[in-house]
Amino acid sequence: MRAIVTGQVGMDKKPFLEAVQRFAGQQGEPIDVFHVGDMMYREAPDVRPGRILDLPLSRLNSLRRAVFKDVIAQSRDKPNVIVNTHATFRWRHGLFSAFDFDQIRAFEPDLFICLVDNIEVVHSRLHHEHVIDATLKDCMVWREEEILATELMSQAAGGKFFIFSRGRQQDNVRSLFRLVCRPEMRKVYPSFPMSHVVDMPDVLREIDAFRASIGEHFIAFDPGDVDEKLLLERAIAASREGRDFIEVSAHSFGGRKGAAPIRVSVREVLDIAGDVDGQIYMRDFKLVDQSDMIVSYIPELPNGSPGLSSGVERELHHAFEHTKEVYVVWKPKKSPSPFITETATQIFPTVEDALGYFERKGMFAETNLFGH
Repeated sequence: MRAIVTGQVGMDKKPFLEAVQRFAGQQGEPIDVFHVGDMMYREAPDVRPGRILDLPLSRLNSLRRAVFKDVIAQSRDKPNVIVNTHATFRWRHGLFSAFDFDQIRAFEPDLFICLVDNIEVVHSRLHHEHVIDATLKDCMVWREEEILATELMSQAAGGKFFIFSRGRQQDNVRSLFRLVCRPEMRKVYPSFPMSHVVDMPDVLREIDAFRASIGEHFIAFDPGDVDEKLLLERAIAASREGRDFIEVSAHSFGGRKGAAPIRVSVREVLDIAGDVDGQIYMRDFKLVDQSDMIVSYIPELPNGSPGLSSGVERELHHAFEHTKEVYVVWKPKKSPSPFITETATQIFPTVEDALGYFERKGMFAETNLFGH
């Protein structure tokens, strides 16, 4: 498969894609990865690191075209290829595109994958790597632009489009490898309550075990890998307490272990409240749309009631209306309502029962990968 992988500046795509490349090598299915940014710097040795976007647009465009011409030539006979690039840039020149349709078509891509990550992590990386003054709002807008431009690219070139979270790196390395090298595998949207169970550690452990089980056997598009709602709730609480900043663990979102916490402005988080809700709504439905099926885990809460959030209900209904297979793991003693039973393909009492059913139906394309 031939994949173009995009993502806003600050995604730090290179180490993630190199991890995918190493993992693919362990499976005996090598992936050739072309990092367009690195290739442009090699083509222009006079440009200082981190400053290439400050070049005049005319030179930037000619550099990119020269490099992409090399990518097309060097990748022609490779079985699996990833091109690490961007769809848009929002820089001192304003907003501008980072691709040419004629070269995208000449590359003949099968997949267009837009990587996303938690916005406070992207914002932190961006300012660590570049001299620029960008707010969380700027980064949120840029992410929307990158997703839209990548989707439009895919429509023009005829490849399939996916939003993919960098998220929990180890699990998602495996899923991205599968998306590129094992495209016949089932693509699953794991659905589960999030914000209203955040203070229930036992329920969270159940949900994490469910997410891990889905990720082990399928290509998983996990909505929990990007979750700015918790960031927003923490900022609202901090504002009430009169605090100007909150700290977020970088390690929680794929950063190296022991990395210093990220310091985030409470005011900037409050400024993106509407963007957070709007993008969650848009992104999660797109993740459902790009999946073959949805598997929803409904835990029993400590008070005995079903942990069925409004978001999970909307996801199940959206999947049903878009003719996806809908599977539900229903843990509560209380029976599910007709709005669950009449839209579900199958309901199971445990995750183990669901996995057994999927295995009997031949939905597991593979059960083991080296290194996992």
